[in-house]
Amino acid sequence: MHKFRLGLSHLYMALFLLYLLLPLVVMSGAAFNDSKLPSIVPWKGWTTMWFSEMIADQRMMIAFRNTLLVAVAVAVLAIVVGTAAAILINSISGRLRTALYGMMISTILIPGVVIGISTMIMWTKLGNAIGTDFILFKPGLHLSVLGQVSYIAAMVMLLVLARLQSFDSGLEEAALDLGASHAQVMRRILLPHLYPAIGAGAAVAFFQSIENFNVTQFTRGGADTLTVYVFSKVRSGITPTINALAFLLICITLVLAVAYELNRRRRARAEAAREAQARRAEAEEGIGAV
Repeated sequence: MHKFRLGLSHLYMALFLLYLLLPLVVMSGAAFNDSKLPSIVPWKGWTTMWFSEMIADQRMMIAFRNTLLVAVAVAVLAIVVGTAAAILINSISGRLRTALYGMMISTILIPGVVIGISTMIMWTKLGNAIGTDFILFKPGLHLSVLGQVSYIAAMVMLLVLARLQSFDSGLEEAALDLGASHAQVMRRILLPHLYPAIGAGAAVAFFQSIENFNVTQFTRGGADTLTVYVFSKVRSGITPTINALAFLLICITLVLAVAYELNRRRRARAEAAREAQARRAEAEEGIGAV
């Protein structure tokens, strides 16, 4: 019975991985197929032509650049807003905590279309009300950044808030008793403890921004991002250049994931070595005292 359950679990995992990876394999294979259709069937031969056409497509390259700029801006702002919100919520209690937490979480539940339309209307109407033509109050990628941050910051807040639950407040109190300022405690004790959650939040914010379509579509003005560009190509006729771009993005993601995992393991080994050294030092002190 145990072997049957084990085999069934292995079969389930294999089918699940196949379900996840097969579309990526098919899409990646189409990037090298010498066919004008974005598919691996029928296979007409090996080619790298679509990568050359991708680089020659100026609109795609501009959309790719805009996507990266928006994603970086969203990640930076979401980290600042989300971390600050998590620290604030963790430091208060009662109804105020519940209200603030509910307000932050509610942005995740709002449809992206609503966020996009409301962001665009709010800023344009505000510009008209104060009678200014300043670019901040006109549709553009800056409004896409603000619209995305309004809900992605809540995701970052959840990650940081979860990390804060394991923070020993006694360390903060001890540092303050020894004469450290609140800024020093924040910089040298609290933030280092939050670095793993902040790093994970930055990754989540970055990739959430890259895949965003609804908010960007209503706030971008005349600028393109990758999701908007791909949508326009689907309507007018998609080519394997999209597959070539997707293949490059998959490769970049895998490289970053491997680099993150290697760095995480290196830090874990270093932390384990420090703890082992501290235990040896304590043991030596105990022997010396005896």
